[in-house]
Amino acid sequence: MPASPSGDRPAPVPAPARVDRAPSPGSRARRRREALVAAAFIAPSLLGFSVFYLWPTLRGLWFSLTDFDFFTPPAFVGLGNYARLLEDATFWNAMVVTLQYVAVNIGVQTVVALGIAVLMHRLTTSTLVRSVVVMPYLVANVVVALVFFWMLDAQIGIVNEALTGLGLDPVAFFGDETWAVPTIALVNVWRHMGYTALLIFAGLQMIPGHLYEAARTEGASEWRMFWSITLPLLRPVLAVVLVITMIGSFQVFDTVAVTTAGGPADATRVLQYYIFDLAFQRLDYGYASAVSVVLLVILMAVAALQLRLTRAHQSDLG
Repeated sequence: MPASPSGDRPAPVPAPARVDRAPSPGSRARRRREALVAAAFIAPSLLGFSVFYLWPTLRGLWFSLTDFDFFTPPAFVGLGNYARLLEDATFWNAMVVTLQYVAVNIGVQTVVALGIAVLMHRLTTSTLVRSVVVMPYLVANVVVALVFFWMLDAQIGIVNEALTGLGLDPVAFFGDETWAVPTIALVNVWRHMGYTALLIFAGLQMIPGHLYEAARTEGASEWRMFWSITLPLLRPVLAVVLVITMIGSFQVFDTVAVTTAGGPADATRVLQYYIFDLAFQRLDYGYASAVSVVLLVILMAVAALQLRLTRAHQSDLG
């Protein structure tokens, strides 16, 4: 190695220039084949998304700017439907009812599902237990709604028969304005809590077991480990679960349609049922599309806000 001009230490030898070689014809052909295979796998899902989601969404956006009753061509009205929405008392009532339902459903479902998931994680690893927990989710929502509708009937329902046998007055669970929304929310909690618990349980499986062993060595109780280890490390999973359950709660329809049909006195007329009523009973497709767009914007805003507040992109496991 040649010496530097000062003579103190040898001068560094410059590194040879990097020569970028063009990809060989065989490499380019292989990449093209891989791209074609990837496109073939993606194509069915992309086609389904375009036909059943993207195109209906774009059509709905267009219809929301028109006056359309299905029997006549759409007439462009600009933002007229949205201006009408601001003065629609039924829409605002449906918004309040939907928020009441979401609050009860999300609050109870999250707490119960989290408790079930923690118990499964800490006490048992039985596949049979997990299967039993998720079983209600496999039953169709309409079937669940009908079964509970009969069980909670004020006249012949088995629940009210039991209340009468205990000397209590029967309760019109679906027919009383006070009880209707909580009843529908709890019915859906019963059906979905097993699936939600399974999602949370999958997140619990990713928490290293040595953290619990170290905390137990230090004398921490189960309650202390839950608040100091489980909840902080489960935050990203809980954020995703909350977004999924929140979106599903805002879209509740079938339970309301089967049991109360929006009654009594609009006490259970949620946004989805109001959209159904406008579109398929009143044939006011333009205004129904405007309400649907507003619901879409609400769901996007709620999901983005939840992910930001819960810092779902961060994990304490790192």
